[in-house]
Amino acid sequence: MTFDALAAILLIPAMSAAILALMPDYRFTAALNVIAALLTFLTALSLFVVEPVSGQYLLVDDLNKVFIVLTTFVGFTTSVFSASYIGHEIATGRLTPAFLRFYHAMYQTLMFAMNLALVANNIGLMWVAVEVATLTTVLMVGIYRTHEALEAAWKYFILGSVGIALALFGTILVYMAARPVIGEGLDAMVWTVLVTRASEFDPALLNVAFVFLLLGYGTKVGLAPLHAWLPDAHAEGPTPISAVLSGLLLNVALYALLRFKMMLAVSVGAIAPGPLMVVMGLISVIFAALMLYRRRDIKRMFAYSSIEHMGIIVFAFGMGGPLANFAGLLHMTMHSLTKSAIFFAVGHIAQVKGTQKIADIGGLTVTNPVLGWGLMLGVVAIAGLPPLGIFMSEFLVVSSTFARAPWLATILVLGILIALGGLFARINVVMFGEPKGVTKPAEASYVPMFTHLALVLMAGVYLPSTLVAGFQNVARLLG
Repeated sequence: MTFDALAAILLIPAMSAAILALMPDYRFTAALNVIAALLTFLTALSLFVVEPVSGQYLLVDDLNKVFIVLTTFVGFTTSVFSASYIGHEIATGRLTPAFLRFYHAMYQTLMFAMNLALVANNIGLMWVAVEVATLTTVLMVGIYRTHEALEAAWKYFILGSVGIALALFGTILVYMAARPVIGEGLDAMVWTVLVTRASEFDPALLNVAFVFLLLGYGTKVGLAPLHAWLPDAHAEGPTPISAVLSGLLLNVALYALLRFKMMLAVSVGAIAPGPLMVVMGLISVIFAALMLYRRRDIKRMFAYSSIEHMGIIVFAFGMGGPLANFAGLLHMTMHSLTKSAIFFAVGHIAQVKGTQKIADIGGLTVTNPVLGWGLMLGVVAIAGLPPLGIFMSEFLVVSSTFARAPWLATILVLGILIALGGLFARINVVMFGEPKGVTKPAEASYVPMFTHLALVLMAGVYLPSTLVAGFQNVARLLG
């Protein structure tokens, strides 16, 4: 039964992608996309009920359960948002029925690739899955076929290819380190085997491997200075893809990095991965916080916010320990829910106003109060203000760091405060300035946005004991 559930997580999106590629009707394909995403999410939930059995290729453990459920849930809610969003794009002629078939097929292909990366027990298979997810999003970013969209897609493709090539070289080095101990063949690439024998591997090879893996998968995470593809991809691609990129794909690359971090932690002679992650995390936070003040495009602004928050998450996992790891998991979950909700709002706002330029959007709380106040709540949440969930996770990251390295905590808090100022400086005009642009009502699906925001608010007030216990268990596994 477990294997069936695990297989279904991959087969449902894969089969749906094949069917969606052949179906011409918009309403049917949009509905099928939602149904497929819902079935995948429900199947992911079943993994908490059945006892998972791992093989040479697929694995389910306490760590990837968190990522799988979060990915499939946001994938489902984004598909609901996508149905109304893409309907507007069809009505305005920005997308044709042929492109729509491609869009929905690629959406399910992306879900398949991300799920495969999360359940892969073979480090080579995990690399392939991340590469498929990258190529799929490249194609979706350029779907509008404008000059800017194609440029963003090519930029993403080139930088993503460099990153994935570095990750491939790091994966090969891990195999080379394992081969003298485990022998040639599949066993030298199976993560559950590698992590139990890593203490016997050549530490020098593992050190070099992790540097390449950090740079390679760090490019996918969007860490500065490897982030250059991310703002363009968010700004020029369809907004549902922006939500999936910020809310999910960055997490998948982070998951791959965490798997290798756990392996290095077992090797006594290997370099400590924590300090490298802490440095890259802090650089990302400070850089992105400063860049927020210079943004003129609303989607590009929130792309830099994603870089900042991925920096906080990588910093937390770099610090390590039960509390910091718990805070990193909580922050990752809250960021995925909040940032995707923000993009849900921004997508409909850009459709109503006909622009993404901040200067041309004003007085949203007057012209479109539901979208305006929904976006405002999302910004309050992502800025880390109480009583929302990100405040709780940031507080845990900062407090756990103060106990061990006060000067690092000071730099982190400074970056968070700079980012808070940048966000509110830019969003104030959008929310409360003089009404600008078109004032027609939005034909929007509000349920996904407010569902996410309600969950973030609940997490800031009360965390269920089962969720806390699960996160604490994963935090201990991460070391």
